[in-house]
Amino acid sequence: MRPSRFPSFLLGLIIGLAIIPVTVYGYFRFGYAPVATGAPAMPFEKRFARMGLHAKMDKNYPRTAAIQPTAENYMAGAHVYREHCAVCHGIGGGSPSSVAKGMYPRPPQLIDPKHGVTDDPPGETFWKVSNGIRMTGMPSFHQSLNETQIWQVSLMLANLEKVPPEVTVLLNQPLPTDQPAAAAATSTTAKW
Repeated sequence: MRPSRFPSFLLGLIIGLAIIPVTVYGYFRFGYAPVATGAPAMPFEKRFARMGLHAKMDKNYPRTAAIQPTAENYMAGAHVYREHCAVCHGIGGGSPSSVAKGMYPRPPQLIDPKHGVTDDPPGETFWKVSNGIRMTGMPSFHQSLNETQIWQVSLMLANLEKVPPEVTVLLNQPLPTDQPAAAAATSTTAKW
């Protein structure tokens, strides 16, 4: 009777399966993973990140808005956007900020019609603003904005083509520069 090859097969299978997690661990542990924002993406990074995000978000985002899409809510949403979102997501007609240029992945310029979220349901944007998106630089705002403010900015972004002209004017105004910080940096530099 021939000896069974099953034990050899089983041992080979166990070793083969153990090599995968050990290799992945070594990839991260010994610094081969690209972690700098300017580095190219890891293999399958975008695919897995999008897959996980959409699976979670599709289960949990609210299907109906808690407020009505009114001119007042659009204007309030534009003010929230300028104060909390524009530094990363830009203003109308503007180029990405220095903050946005240094992020990976690059934040979409939401006022730009080519990159906006007008084709997304407002509840999806509400979920993203409320919860943030891990490993993208998108913070969670549920502790700094109330639910009404999050709905206002979400509805305004979803309806950018329908907002009143005064909202568009506000969104296209340049952001104020940080004059006191610039003056303080100049005076500090002069002392050195």
